[in-house]
Amino acid sequence: MKILILGAGKMGSFFCDLLSFDHEVAVYDPDPQRLRFTFNCRRFSSLDEVDEFAPQLVINASTVKYTIDAFTAVLPHLPAQCILSDIASVKTGLPEFYESCGHPFVSTHPMFGPTFASLSNLSNENAIIITEGDYLGKVFFRDLYNRLHLHIEEYSFAEHDLTIAYSLSIPFASTLVFASTMKHQDAPGTTFKRHMAIANGLMSEDDYLLSEILFNPNTSAQLQQISDKLAELKEIVNARDSGRMKAYLDRVRENLR
Repeated sequence: MKILILGAGKMGSFFCDLLSFDHEVAVYDPDPQRLRFTFNCRRFSSLDEVDEFAPQLVINASTVKYTIDAFTAVLPHLPAQCILSDIASVKTGLPEFYESCGHPFVSTHPMFGPTFASLSNLSNENAIIITEGDYLGKVFFRDLYNRLHLHIEEYSFAEHDLTIAYSLSIPFASTLVFASTMKHQDAPGTTFKRHMAIANGLMSEDDYLLSEILFNPNTSAQLQQISDKLAELKEIVNARDSGRMKAYLDRVRENLR
């Protein structure tokens, strides 16, 4: 298959490495400097080069801020039956775009961002395939993710957004609260250092990505849960109530099972 990857960042390069030995792959990035880190593929820094390549599948690995813009720019250079695909962690605006673009599409979310995951060993990681989409496109990504030994779930766009609000917004918000109260520690403990490593990893992500994940319409309800549980914990601590603390800790352990 002839596959065009949009964006030569970490995920774009990862998909290029993964696919280029089994498919004819081209990578487009408007910054030629970024293309230095791709190999075994064709390198495009101009969209005019896409016309001759005539891809059958486009994998949009642009940063989430530019996902739809990248699609819009490349559309005039694609064959009519070319399948569009995105791997965005934020799907805002994509259902409406796909509905009007005139191309078959498939949307997935490999839930192993390059900041925290080991891209050489993904057997404990997950991926989501959106149910709305082209059948052949979904088969392609299911086969690909199975090769990586990922656990795969299929969700609708709406179910995906709800899941992300829970699985990303809660840890993101909790980490931001931790980091926002940070004070320098000359002799940090192990737990503190682990939290610090997570916070530093999170803050290396793109600000727009963090904002859009937290701006998910489902996030507010999740933040309310954090606020409620924190308020309950504060009451228990202020009252030094050992019985309520034991019950609180038991509920936490039960949630972790």
